Amino acid sequence: MIAIGGAIGVGLFLGVGGRLQFAGPGLMLSYAISGIAAFFVMRALGELVMHRPTAGSFVEYAREFVGPWAGYASGWMFWVNWAMTGIAEITAAALYVERWLPDVPQWITALVALAVLLSVNLLSVKLFGEMEFWFALVKALAIIAFLFVGLALVLTSSEVGDTGHRAGLHNLTDHGGFFPQGFPAVLMVLQGVVFAFAAIEMVGIAAGETDNPRKVVPKAINSVVWRIAFFYIGSVLLLTLVLPWTVYRSDESPFVTVFSAIGLPAAGDVMNAVVLTAALSSCNSGLYSTGRILRSLANRGEAPAFTARMSSRHVPYGGILFTAVIYLFGVFLNYWVPKDAFDIAVNVASLGVITTWMTLLYSQIRFRRKARRGEVAVPAFRMPGAPVTGWLTLAFLVGVLVLMVFSDDWKQQVSVAIAPVLAVVLGGGWWIISRRRARAGVAGATPPAGPAATES
Repeated sequence: MIAIGGAIGVGLFLGVGGRLQFAGPGLMLSYAISGIAAFFVMRALGELVMHRPTAGSFVEYAREFVGPWAGYASGWMFWVNWAMTGIAEITAAALYVERWLPDVPQWITALVALAVLLSVNLLSVKLFGEMEFWFALVKALAIIAFLFVGLALVLTSSEVGDTGHRAGLHNLTDHGGFFPQGFPAVLMVLQGVVFAFAAIEMVGIAAGETDNPRKVVPKAINSVVWRIAFFYIGSVLLLTLVLPWTVYRSDESPFVTVFSAIGLPAAGDVMNAVVLTAALSSCNSGLYSTGRILRSLANRGEAPAFTARMSSRHVPYGGILFTAVIYLFGVFLNYWVPKDAFDIAVNVASLGVITTWMTLLYSQIRFRRKARRGEVAVPAFRMPGAPVTGWLTLAFLVGVLVLMVFSDDWKQQVSVAIAPVLAVVLGGGWWIISRRRARAGVAGATPPAGPAATES
């Protein structure tokens, strides 16, 4: 439920509207392709978790199978991902609240949302888990309700409220065809679609705090994969069938657009409340995960020592507060460029998503190499088709990065420009850490093994 709660966020509830506006019905292909990549990423993660469950998740796997520098870099890129995702989520929350309180400045709503979620995360892990379960359940039920309503409208070819449009297959081709903006538009939105699938890797992080991960994780991963595919691809398909793609907007959830158009009393407001919950939920997951990853890094001297601090309730409050400071930058972004804050955050976050997934895949490839040499045992829960599927998925992710380079969207160009800056900062940080370790005589290259490995 934590993985579902993290993944079903603004990437689906808000981002789909703008992507439909840009790519048309062909957007379904982008979600299908990215969904396949997400499936292999999850199975690679599952194989690694079954090898050694740890709260450090892929950071520890990168450290063990690629090298200490890889664990350091992947941990910080994961943090970049969730720092920017959190900004996108509180921005989305502010946009949703604007429906009811149009006179309240966007940055004030974003600040209030941050304060509420920070309080929840700092109180206790149990409260976070309980809140996230119900958040995820509300989102899942809302999408299931939409799927039933949308399917009923399509099967009966009903007119959608007083919009003048009828639901049906004709909406896929009647307004400029399946690729109204051309097939390249479908490729150019891949980066944003990959972002939409982000957070499925939360299963790996939560595994370190699970009573029986070797039993629970395979079930969790398999269920998350098919549910996410069902929710995402099914929802995008029905959105394109219920109303023409030209009706959707980037500043309103497409689900709110549909339910508002149906004409049921308060249906649009109810769905707006649901998508607000979705944004808060995903941001909640971001604070949870970054707190644990930063503590894992800090315990090795690869993050500020403050981020390793743990409360009496076993909450890594140092890492959570560190991330919250960056979320405050998101509040400023909502004040400075309210119309572009969401897209800027999503595009930068995508860099972290892609590098996190690439790290997972390459760690699994290196794990299998060790297994072939007899150094480790391959668990029963394995990645299908490895290592070929791992290399193919890596190639797909590299292709998405290349597409970002050639994009004419200035917000994607911002993320491309930030990439070398991040590389220089991370490289400089690793150089400083390496020199400090050399002076202190600390190797830091070998991760802990056995039961102690789960203790971060």
